[in-house]
Amino acid sequence: MTSDTRAAGTVRLTVAQAVVRFLANQWSERDGERQKLFAGCFGIFGHGNVAGIGQALLQNELADGQEHLPYVLARNEQAMVHTSVAYARQKDRLQTWACTASVGPGSTNMLTGAALATINRIPVLLLPSGTFATRVSSPVLQELELPYAADVTVNDAFRPLSRFFDRVSRPEQLPSALLGAMRVLTDPVETGAVTISLPQDVQAEAHDWPVELFAPRTWRVARPLPEAVDVADAAAVIRSARRPLVVAGGGVHYSGAEEALRAFCEATGIPVGESQAGKGSLPHGHPQEMGAVGSTGTTAANALAAEADVVIGIGTRWSDFTTASRTAFQDSGVRFVNVNVARFDAGKHSGLSVVADAREALTALTAALQGYAVDDAYRARQAALWAAWDTSVEAAFHPSPEVTDRLAAGLLTQGQVLGAVNELSDPRDVVLCAAGSMPGDLHKLWRVRDRKAYHVEYGYSCMGYEVPASIGIRLADESRDVFAMVGDGGYLMMPTELVTAVQERVKVIVVLVQNHGFHSIGSLSESLGSQRFGTSYRFRGEDSGRLDGDVLPVDLAANARSLGAHVIEVHSLDELHQAIKEAKAAPADGGPVVIHVETDPLVHAPESASWWDVPVSEVSDLDTTRTAYAEYVDHKATQRPLIAPVGTNPHPESLT
Repeated sequence: MTSDTRAAGTVRLTVAQAVVRFLANQWSERDGERQKLFAGCFGIFGHGNVAGIGQALLQNELADGQEHLPYVLARNEQAMVHTSVAYARQKDRLQTWACTASVGPGSTNMLTGAALATINRIPVLLLPSGTFATRVSSPVLQELELPYAADVTVNDAFRPLSRFFDRVSRPEQLPSALLGAMRVLTDPVETGAVTISLPQDVQAEAHDWPVELFAPRTWRVARPLPEAVDVADAAAVIRSARRPLVVAGGGVHYSGAEEALRAFCEATGIPVGESQAGKGSLPHGHPQEMGAVGSTGTTAANALAAEADVVIGIGTRWSDFTTASRTAFQDSGVRFVNVNVARFDAGKHSGLSVVADAREALTALTAALQGYAVDDAYRARQAALWAAWDTSVEAAFHPSPEVTDRLAAGLLTQGQVLGAVNELSDPRDVVLCAAGSMPGDLHKLWRVRDRKAYHVEYGYSCMGYEVPASIGIRLADESRDVFAMVGDGGYLMMPTELVTAVQERVKVIVVLVQNHGFHSIGSLSESLGSQRFGTSYRFRGEDSGRLDGDVLPVDLAANARSLGAHVIEVHSLDELHQAIKEAKAAPADGGPVVIHVETDPLVHAPESASWWDVPVSEVSDLDTTRTAYAEYVDHKATQRPLIAPVGTNPHPESLT
């Protein structure tokens, strides 16, 4: 039976066909600019969705006179969620993708991606398939059976990871599920992973749908305005400050508030430290730009944070890395002003909450603070601190012979690799990373020259994000080259999406840094007294029986080459420079380029003069662990509860 118009005002389609037609007709709009909400659908087909969503996507691809929902074949279900998240982030959360997977493991593979999306407040639509709603032949292949609850499926695991969850067990439930999903996807306060579970039999079931369901819909992404009283109170607190500091988070970028932040800082002289998501809120070289703040911050931003009497958080959720586990802000009377579109985040650290769009709030605060500015001495301190830090960055990018002469033949430092990419890439090119030691080094060292040129996923810090995410960024903006910086540990988690990049002719540049183990966790293990245990990719020693033998003969360059990527192996800094230039010159539709380089994991980036709270064993037979625990206790003593209420009085102790 073909789909056709049955009764007046209805059209007969399967549930899956209705889903695809509906999604193809959804639009988002902000500031008068309208765009398709869904760029397409990623998927991997199995018996749970091949005859449902798979057939519907095929029919949509072949149909004339309809809005289309392009399909892209992924290689790993978790990876396709990462690709969707990266795309949505690059599009300032105004566009995203849908993801379809088969029943059982196909769907549960998306759980990590769902957690990542929700933690980072990034919209993505997940369409996991479910086992039969009718239960006519239960238990079926890949079905979870629970004696105490017959209606529970593996897809219920998405509930705590999603900002919206629904299961469509009858066709009549679909319209409310779809409309609810769109509401959350386009709400900057509520957004995250959105999940609609679709049982495999329901996907193929036909229904007479009202044609109005498929009319084009435009979802306006709001810019909530701040309350005048909140702006006045916030301005009063800031005016009382002698050493104020802005901490810029991802909300600055999602709001497109970079110019508003620049105007605010230039009018007041208030310096800016940045979270991972907020890096690039001010461009490198701006006099108020102090770079990263917190556990992976610059010494400049962290010195100002330690002295700040008022901290103005803009679009940040205040992670422990940003606050250095609540040790960054040491002034006895420090107060917080939090600008955030979400009241949940605006209320953190007992801050004075300005619940509003970041751009609108900054514009209002700049007007309310007219005539206020920090003094010349504070500006001079900013400049001096930054100059000292910038010298450290130069030393990391271009280490002295004293450092390089200690390296084994052919090895580079990680700082040299990052410096080469930073200096030879175009200002608009995007650097991408997610886990390991490189996110911290990038946060400290990378010189951002464009608002969308820095993309580090550090909400979930998910190993394996880098390669699939690079595809999402490139699909979002083909005018930018994407440099995915990934260590051997992260690469081994999810190299398979290189095949997707080959198939779709997506040019991404993967800088594969081989250091034969987990560089970041090895360093952390050593600092915690655990002696880098279990962090090296080595054979077991013949005598010791421990993982301290020769390095494994794993050829990651050959692996990438076997997946269809163009691979360039480098063994010197000059070769690295040539490789970056060659990758940049590669055809735009030539697929992925992988630059393979070995580095020394024992040469570190400059220290942040900061801390991160990772517990150390309280008792131990190891001297290294006992020493680390004593240091841990010292750091714990500097943690602050950050619970004092905020008023305009800069010295709350005077109220007692």
